[in-house]
Amino acid sequence: MSTRITVLLLTTLVLATAAVVALGAAGRLPVYDPQPGRPLAIREEIPGPPTGPPCPVDNRYVDEQPDGLHPDVLAAWHRLTATAATQDIRLCLNDGKRSRAQQRAEFEEAVRKFGTEDLAAKYVLPPEKSEHVRGRAVDIQPHSAAQWVERNATSLGWCRRYDNEYWHFEYDPTYVTAGCPPLLPSATGT
Repeated sequence: MSTRITVLLLTTLVLATAAVVALGAAGRLPVYDPQPGRPLAIREEIPGPPTGPPCPVDNRYVDEQPDGLHPDVLAAWHRLTATAATQDIRLCLNDGKRSRAQQRAEFEEAVRKFGTEDLAAKYVLPPEKSEHVRGRAVDIQPHSAAQWVERNATSLGWCRRYDNEYWHFEYDPTYVTAGCPPLLPSATGT
């Protein structure tokens, strides 16, 4: 290889490395999801539905459209609701995808309600920690539907995650073979 080509390759490598370092330091380096070409940062800004029609089996809750859920979670949601329907169980999506801004508003409301960020985080996580923002979590109502999901949906990749939230489920395809991880006492783990 000629000296000219070697210098050109080294210069390109140095410039590329400098660009990555500069973008990372400026907070502008894109974060990518395991799905190529789909920037996670953009998905996290996509708002979920602000509300939905009343849940047909319990009008205390709403039944949102699953808009904005991660594509594999959306497909899993459709499998879950179809499986439940075969047993005459109706699942209402009381809360699904949230943008960072929606999650921030929920968290700030919880801080006002509970008085501190630590107490609020037991029920609503800040945006950077929420699986709702990533489009990987759903809140299912009514209680009887959530109980059905907890008993029957591990084989479909759905697990309840928090002891103090009977309604909160997260999807992960590894749950199908590995089973559900132990319940955490709350979203903070305590």
